[in-house]
Amino acid sequence: MFSTTQTSKSQFLDKARQAREERKGHKEREKAATQIQALIRRFLCRCRLQRQIRKDVDDFFQACDAGTAKRNALSIFKIARKLLFIFSTEDKLRFEKLCRFILASMEVENEPKVWYVSLALSKDLTIPWIKQIKDILWVSCEFLKKLKPDILQDNKLVTLYLTMLMTFTDTSKWKILRGKENLRPALNRICENIMGHLNQKGFYTILQILLTNGLARSRPSLSKGTLTAIFTLSLRPVVAAHFSDNLLRSFLIHIMSVPAVIYHLNTLTPECMATIQTHDLLRKFILFLSREEQCADICICLEGSHTLCLLGNLIHLGYLTERVLEEEANHFVKDLTDMLSYCQRYVSQKKSNLTHWHPVLGWFSQTVDYGLNESMPLVTKQLQYLWGVPVIRTLFSDVLSKKLESQEPLPPPPQPTTSQNNLPVKNLFKRAFQKSASVRNILKPTALTTLTQIKLQILTGLTYLDDLLPKLWAFICELGPQGGLKLFLECLNNDTDESKQLLAMLMLFCDCSRHLITILDDIEVYEEQISFKIEELVTISSFLNTFVYKMIWDGILENAKGEKLDLFHSVHGWLMALYERDCRRRFSPDDHWLRKDLKPSLLFQELEKGKRRAQLLLQYIPHVIPHKNRVLLFRNIVTKEKETLGLVETSSASPHVTHITIRRSRMLEDGYDQLRRLPVNSIKGVIRVKFVNDLGVDEAGIDQDGVFKEFLEEIIKKVFNPALNLFKTTSGNERLYPSPTSYIHENHLQLFEFVGKMLGKAMYEGIVVDVPFASFFLSQVLGHHHSMFYSSIDELPSLDSEFYKNLTSIKRYDGDVSDLGLTLSYDEDVMGQLVCHELIPGGKTMPVTNENKISYIHLMAHFRMHTQIKDQTAAFIRGFRSIINPEWLHMFSTPEVQRLVSGDNAEIDLDDLKKHTVYYGGFHSSHRVIIWLWDILSNDFTADERAMFLKFVTSCSRPPLLGFAYLKPPFSIRCVEVSDDQDTGDTLGSVLRGFFTIRKKEPGGRLPTSSTCFNLLKLPNYSKKSILRDKLRYAISMNTGFELS
Repeated sequence: MFSTTQTSKSQFLDKARQAREERKGHKEREKAATQIQALIRRFLCRCRLQRQIRKDVDDFFQACDAGTAKRNALSIFKIARKLLFIFSTEDKLRFEKLCRFILASMEVENEPKVWYVSLALSKDLTIPWIKQIKDILWVSCEFLKKLKPDILQDNKLVTLYLTMLMTFTDTSKWKILRGKENLRPALNRICENIMGHLNQKGFYTILQILLTNGLARSRPSLSKGTLTAIFTLSLRPVVAAHFSDNLLRSFLIHIMSVPAVIYHLNTLTPECMATIQTHDLLRKFILFLSREEQCADICICLEGSHTLCLLGNLIHLGYLTERVLEEEANHFVKDLTDMLSYCQRYVSQKKSNLTHWHPVLGWFSQTVDYGLNESMPLVTKQLQYLWGVPVIRTLFSDVLSKKLESQEPLPPPPQPTTSQNNLPVKNLFKRAFQKSASVRNILKPTALTTLTQIKLQILTGLTYLDDLLPKLWAFICELGPQGGLKLFLECLNNDTDESKQLLAMLMLFCDCSRHLITILDDIEVYEEQISFKIEELVTISSFLNTFVYKMIWDGILENAKGEKLDLFHSVHGWLMALYERDCRRRFSPDDHWLRKDLKPSLLFQELEKGKRRAQLLLQYIPHVIPHKNRVLLFRNIVTKEKETLGLVETSSASPHVTHITIRRSRMLEDGYDQLRRLPVNSIKGVIRVKFVNDLGVDEAGIDQDGVFKEFLEEIIKKVFNPALNLFKTTSGNERLYPSPTSYIHENHLQLFEFVGKMLGKAMYEGIVVDVPFASFFLSQVLGHHHSMFYSSIDELPSLDSEFYKNLTSIKRYDGDVSDLGLTLSYDEDVMGQLVCHELIPGGKTMPVTNENKISYIHLMAHFRMHTQIKDQTAAFIRGFRSIINPEWLHMFSTPEVQRLVSGDNAEIDLDDLKKHTVYYGGFHSSHRVIIWLWDILSNDFTADERAMFLKFVTSCSRPPLLGFAYLKPPFSIRCVEVSDDQDTGDTLGSVLRGFFTIRKKEPGGRLPTSSTCFNLLKLPNYSKKSILRDKLRYAISMNTGFELS
């Protein structure tokens, strides 16, 4: 058999192997065919069974509807078991019918066998029935999750499935228990078992989705009955578990975090609010959240948006339950603080790839649920209850009632070195400070940045509680003299909780008061004296001034961070708001803002050495330094810049000189053409002016600053003349501001820039010019209008006091403002034509109402003072700042800058003028004419006449800020014998005649004259004092022309 070759053997083995593989493959195919057939038979069988069951279910429902089948609990149980066995999405209608049949069975009277719940008492069916009802209720929950309450059909189904849940999670309406109260405990346990099962599967998540779908919108789509059912269902597990931490946590996370749920419950279902109060839920929530780890757990689960919603609901609940809020105030504010602090960690200052916009929180680095945006106005309204009158009265009840528990004097403060430092604060203070410290966390910059979009609403709400701020101040004053200043300063070096609480009270007071002073107008502050009397404002400003000064000068600010830095900005903000108000309209006594213990010489030394505290003092509160010293500092800064730019004559170099030629008849045009193209450094440098007459012939004389001064004064006089229509004067006090119709000049903006440069040059050189600006315009030049405390309406009286009164009368109008027929527009007569300016787009069609009248007032003030002249103002500022660095002027208030421009408004110091007078032409200090002159100025002239005299000789009616020592050129008096046109200066003969009082001839009818460019008085050698007095009085009174002051 095996005698064949090896090849034959191989072939045989291959064939055998192939045969085996074929047999194996055949078996596998047969097996696979069998499996496929089994699967198909099973599928077909299942389909037949499902069809059969569905047919049975349908037949059962049809038979019941037709009345041919007898309804009883057992048949419903069996048909439900069948339906649940094959249940899928296509059985939605069948399940709906099943639920209706079950509920209908529960409504039948006196037929125990029909009641579906009767099977719970059947010995054999109790456990299957419990399982079945759990399944039915969970399927109901699954449907509730997907339904939209705003759709009518879905709303009906929501009602159906909620009714199922309501019916089988509580025994109160089960007819089977009538007369069988002994069964209630057992059936209650079944209900608790059912609720426990639902909770494990996510019952609260379902209710949250349903509530959010129905309430997170501008108008709720849940009816009163539906909302009541949902809330009742959500509360049942909590009550059943005796308010266990686990169930309270679920309730807070899923129910209390639904946007404005308390608002809707209070509006739609007062019964539910009564239930909340019955169970004392607010207290339980507050105490639960007061445990730090539990509060953190809730916040982490909810994230920012929903944490804010929870916060709103808790605040609203507190607002509605004042008794609990008062009793649990400390825990309540701790909870709010913790939740806000959590949110604050994710609030960003700016947009980035990692942030999302939130309508209340601003830019937020956590995911924002945009589905909640519609309900955010209601959440904001809930948050507002926190700074509403009832809640604030509750939180500050001790302060507002002003009940001091003991009247004994405070013991002296302990030394800050002791380790167990306890401030001498009464129990009353402790409680109030603890409350305010927590409320302050909502207000302080680090946490107020949490609620970035409603910050102003918070402060406004607190300030409009009329007696909060005055009583807070009275409360602070109880701490010791000067508002407990010593105690507050001690607290800065203390790190105890009581110190922090005391400082928190101060920060709260400052933030609210600062906001109040910025929204009150002058009538409310000075005449009605809302919240604070003028004397109190003086005391408060003194306290704040000292506190800020000590923080800076004692080095506390240099190392301050966190809460201390926040404290400084709060106190400084309130201080500066008062200072700016005082600068506009004085309420403080003379030298009120100065620090007598600050030596200017020491300050300047420290500034030279670059000491940080001196720089901070100059940055934050320059007003504590006398004005004269600040002017000196300003002049020193200018001098240093001149030295840096090489504009000062030195032994080794002379500054570059720019020569310009000006025609007298075209001074403005020539000056503009020649100076506007010059580089800024050339304008800052030496400019020599040569005047020529109309024939082109040079005038006699060489400019040694005097001619340039004359040129500058003449230029400024021309450009500020209202007849030119570059500038206008305000009604009443005739102050200057840019003319809204200056565009009649083709190059008016370039002219404004040129004027700005010329005024800057005058200030740079220390030349005072008689140009009284409207304060609102100077505020814009200084950049004050960019401050967050700036209010257009406060500056309006400096433009038009009558217009201001009219606008504020609208604010105080008691009736319906719409009756006045105003619109959000301004009609103006522009060169004979009536032009309508819309204050906002479409404003001429928008009526002014009681709701928008405050906006109208501010829009109108802003339009008149800013919008109308914004281009002119911007051009002027551009020119002015090219010469004067705006940082140099930060140490001056608006009135002080006016003094820098126009000189001191104080009485002329004749002794100072006499001391710095130079005499020529034979005059000397003991000359009889000179003695007469000083006597006439001192005793015969009035203050106004002395001002006219100064204007006559220097072109400015006000003395230089630093005294006549700084008048350039110095004031001089020269004896003259001939008329001005014949005057060729001093000769040896004229000097000798003047010195020995020898007259060439009697001056007769000659008048005194002046050369304002040289600050020179040309005085004839009069023979009598009375002649000198009369001639001088006549001369100064005839020096008219265009008057600016």
